[in-house]
Amino acid sequence: MTSAPAPASRPRVVADWLYWLTAVFFFVYLFVYYWTGAGGPVLLAITLVPVTFILFTLDEMRKNELYPRLPAIASSLIATVYIAVSIAVAVYMHVEYFEIGTVRAGIWSTADLTMGALMAVLIMEYARKRYLALFILNVILILYAVYGSVVPGMFFHPGLEWQRIVSAMSVEMSTGVFSNLPQLALTLIGSFILVLSALRAFGCVDSILKGASQIAARSPHALPQSAVLGSMAVASVSGSSAANAITTGSATIPAMIGAGMPRVTAAAIETASSLGGQLMPPVMGISAFLMAEFLGRSYFDVVARGYAPALVYFAGVAVSVYLLATRYRARLDAVTAETMFWTDWMNIAAFVAVVGGLIGLMAMLHLAPMFAALYVFLAVGGVLIAAHLVSVARAHGWSWRALLAPLGRFVDSFASMTSDLTLLLATLSIMTGALVITGVPTKIGAILIEAAGINLVAMVSVAFFFGALLGTGLPPAPTYIITALVIAPPMIKVGVDPWVVHFFAFFLAVWGELTPPTSVVAAVTAKIADAPFLRTLFHAITICVSLFVLMAGVFTRPELVLEPGIAQIGAMLLMMAATIGISFSIQAQFADSRAIDLLLRLALAGIALVVVFHPDRLLATLACVPIGLFVGYWILRRRNAPVVARAGAV
Repeated sequence: MTSAPAPASRPRVVADWLYWLTAVFFFVYLFVYYWTGAGGPVLLAITLVPVTFILFTLDEMRKNELYPRLPAIASSLIATVYIAVSIAVAVYMHVEYFEIGTVRAGIWSTADLTMGALMAVLIMEYARKRYLALFILNVILILYAVYGSVVPGMFFHPGLEWQRIVSAMSVEMSTGVFSNLPQLALTLIGSFILVLSALRAFGCVDSILKGASQIAARSPHALPQSAVLGSMAVASVSGSSAANAITTGSATIPAMIGAGMPRVTAAAIETASSLGGQLMPPVMGISAFLMAEFLGRSYFDVVARGYAPALVYFAGVAVSVYLLATRYRARLDAVTAETMFWTDWMNIAAFVAVVGGLIGLMAMLHLAPMFAALYVFLAVGGVLIAAHLVSVARAHGWSWRALLAPLGRFVDSFASMTSDLTLLLATLSIMTGALVITGVPTKIGAILIEAAGINLVAMVSVAFFFGALLGTGLPPAPTYIITALVIAPPMIKVGVDPWVVHFFAFFLAVWGELTPPTSVVAAVTAKIADAPFLRTLFHAITICVSLFVLMAGVFTRPELVLEPGIAQIGAMLLMMAATIGISFSIQAQFADSRAIDLLLRLALAGIALVVVFHPDRLLATLACVPIGLFVGYWILRRRNAPVVARAGAV
C-alpha cells in the first residue's frame, strides 16, 4: 500500500504538477506562434512574460528553493500570491492590449500602471534571487532616474516622476519588461532553444560525448583535444559557456584527470573550450542575438560573420591544449572508448542535420531564422521520435514511461531555458530603460571621446577597461548591452564601422564571462575537477589568448567581420597565425637555457604582434613565415625530447 505524501512534501508535489501543466501550455502557445505569428511579438510578450514568472516560481517551489529559510506554508502562500498576480497581469494585459497600445498610449490609466508595476516588481524579485549584481544595478539606476537632481556634475538631471519610471519599465512597450528584449527571447531565441531542447532530450549531446571518447582513446594528445572538439560541437547548438562546461566537462574533466592530467590544467582546458559556447555559430550566445537587434540586421548576418572569429578562437585553444598535452603523457590504459550503438549514430546524424539545416535554410533559401529553426525542429524531431519508438520497442517493449520520458525532458528543458532567458532579458530591459531615459550612455560616451580624443587606440583601450570592469560583476548579455550603448555611438562617430564596434563589444562580453574575480564557467569546471577556483581561472586565461587577438584584430583587420567572403578568410588566416605564434610563445619551450628560451619566446610574440597590428598586409603576411619556422623548430626539437611524467600533479 502506497503511503500518502508527507505534509511538507505536498506543496512540492502540487507545484510539480502545476509546473508540468504550465510548461505544456507554454510550449503549445509558443509553437502555435512560431507556426502562425498570430498577434505579433508584443502581444506574445505581454501574455507570456507573466507565464514565465509562474514557471520560475513553480520550478523553485518543486525544488524547495523559493524561500527555503521560511516555513513551507509561508513559502507556499507567497508562491500563490506570485502566481495569482502573474495570472492577473497576463489576463489584463492580453485583454487590454489594443487599448493600452493605442487608445490610452501616453495617458495610461491607474489600472494599466498598477499591472505594469506589479510585473516589474516580480521581475526585480527574480533578479534579486538569480542575478544579485543586476538587481543592485537596477535599483541604483531607478533611484538615479528619480533623484538625479542630487547628483553633481555632468550626471545631474532634474529627476523623473515615479509614474514616468513605472510607464518606462512596463506599459510603454519600447522599454521595460515587455519590450523587444523579452520579445526576442520568446521568438527568435526561443525557436533555437526548441531545437536545442530536442537534441538534449533525445540524448544527442550524450552521443557526441561518446564519439569524443572514441577519439580520446586513440592518442595521448587526443584526450584533451576531445574536450575542445566536444565543446566546439556542443557550442554550435548551446550558446552558453556554463551549459557547455556542465555538459561536456562532466565527462572530459574526470577522464583527463584519470589519464594523468593535473586537476587545474584539466579544469582550465574545459573552461577555455566551453567559453567558445558563446562564439560558435549557428547558435551563438545571447549577445549575438542582441547584436542583430541593435544593428537592425538579420541574425544570419551575424552568424555568417561569426564563423571566422569562432574558428580563430578554437584554433588558438586547440594549439594551447596540444602544447599542454605534450607535458603530460596520458596513460592510454586509463582511457576507454564508450560503446557506440545505432541510436548514437542516429543522434550524431541528427546533430549534423541540425547544424547543416539551420545554415542551409538561412543562407541558401534566405528563410527567416525563426522559421528555419521551426522547420529544422519539425524535421529532425520527427526522425528522433521515430528512432526513439524503434529503440523502445526493441529494448523495453511498449512501456509508457520509457516512451514518454524524452518528451517530458524536452518540455521541461524548453520551458525552463526559455522562461529563465525571458526573465533575464526582461531584467536587462529594466536596466536599458533606466539608462536610456536618464541619458547615461550619451554622457559616458562624451567622457570616452574626451578621454581618448581622436586617438582610436586610446579610445579602444578605454572601452576595453570599461567593458572588462563591467564583466567582473555582470553576465555577458548585460555587459554587451551596456558596452554597446556606451561605446558604439562615439566610435561610429569617428568612423569605425558598426560591425567592428559591435563585434568588439561582443568579444568583450565573452571575455567578461572569464574576468576575475567572478566566472561561472570556471566555477563549474573547478567544482567538477575539485581544483582551486582562482588557479583554474588564471590558467584558463592563458589558454584562450585568441580572444584577445580577436579583440585587437577586429580593428586592425576589420575585414574579419565586415563581409563574409575571401577577404574574411584572409583576415582569419592571419589571426590564426598570430594566435598560434602567441600560444607557442606562452606554452612552448625552445631552449634548455631559461634566458635563451625567454628571448626566443619574446621574439616570437613580437613577430606575432606584427601580424596582428602592422597596417601593411603584405608585411603582416610575410611575418607568418618566421612563425612557421619557430613552430617547425619546436616540432623537430620535441620529436627527440624525453617526456616528463607529471601524473598525479594537482
